[in-house]
Amino acid sequence: MKPARRRAFLGLGSNLGDRLGHLRAAVAAFPDVVAVSPVYETAPVGGPEQGPYLNCVVELHTSADARELLHVAQASETAAGRVRGERWGPRTLDVDVLWIEGSTVDEPDLVVPHPRMHERAFVLVPLRDLAPELVAEIPVGSDSDGVVRIGTLDPPVA
Repeated sequence: MKPARRRAFLGLGSNLGDRLGHLRAAVAAFPDVVAVSPVYETAPVGGPEQGPYLNCVVELHTSADARELLHVAQASETAAGRVRGERWGPRTLDVDVLWIEGSTVDEPDLVVPHPRMHERAFVLVPLRDLAPELVAEIPVGSDSDGVVRIGTLDPPVA
C-alpha cells in the first residue's frame, strides 16, 4: 500500500552567488510542490559577518517521510555547490525540513518540527504566507523587522 500524502514545509535560504537562481533550481527539483511563498531578503542570524539571505518556504503534499525529505534537501544543497564549513556561515543554499503533518522526529541529524523555526522571522514570515494556521500555533520569538518581501520565484519576464 502506498503511504498517504501529507502536507510538509521546507525552508530555503541562499546568500552566495545567484541567490534567486539557487532557490529556483531547488524548488524545480523538489517533488510534490504545491505552493511557494514569496521571496524575502533577510539579515543573517548568527555566524560570521556575511551578506543578506534570500528566503522562502515551499509547501509539499508528499508521501515522503522526514528522512527522504532530508535526502532531497541535501541533494539540492550539493547541486547548488554548497560547501559545509562554519556553522551558520554563508552558503549557496540551505534547505531545512520545517514541519511534516503528523510527524515528529528527534534524531541527532534530523529534528522535525524544526527546533528553532519559531525563533526565526525569516522562516515564520514566509511560512505564514502559506500556512497561517501553523504560525498562529507557534509562539513567535522574533518579529518581522528586517524581513523584506522582494518578489516571487516566477521566472523573470523577458
